[in-house]
Amino acid sequence: MSEGRRTRDEEFGRFMAGRWPVLMRTAFLLTGERYAAEDLVQSTLERVYTAWRSVGNADDPDAYVRRVMINLHARRHRRRLKEFLAPRDDSQLAREEADVGDHIAQADDRGVLLQALTRLPPRQREAVVLRYWEDLTETQTAQAMGCSVGTVKSNAAKGIAKLRTIPTLAGTVLQEGRK
Repeated sequence: MSEGRRTRDEEFGRFMAGRWPVLMRTAFLLTGERYAAEDLVQSTLERVYTAWRSVGNADDPDAYVRRVMINLHARRHRRRLKEFLAPRDDSQLAREEADVGDHIAQADDRGVLLQALTRLPPRQREAVVLRYWEDLTETQTAQAMGCSVGTVKSNAAKGIAKLRTIPTLAGTVLQEGRK
């Protein structure tokens, strides 16, 4: 193996190890299933590895990786939209492991929120997850989703509005507001 390739492989390995928890969290929120999230992250990293020379030199490699993940996720679920939108089994949601610094993981209503996210259409879920959970700006979210800022605003607003109509989630938010 050449020295350049070895250096590139080591650089990619450090990138992957450092980003794995964040990528898993994002993928889990997009898919709603731990094993589907693992598959999505692995597929994303496979694609990123093949283009690592360009990605590693990019101004924002994280943005590139997010875009690859969103595109792969969208492709996988175009044909199975009805199945994808169906509510998920709660046992899968309970198995997600949170990052140490993920304060939302400490909330009692995490499972309720995760279940509610599975009820959103894919584009609304992507917009809500990237914009509010990953705390990206509207511009960063638009770049990751491959759409305009207006589309992000629209999908995020519709997603939040739909989340507000879910009784179990609304009840949790109301209880939280009274504390």
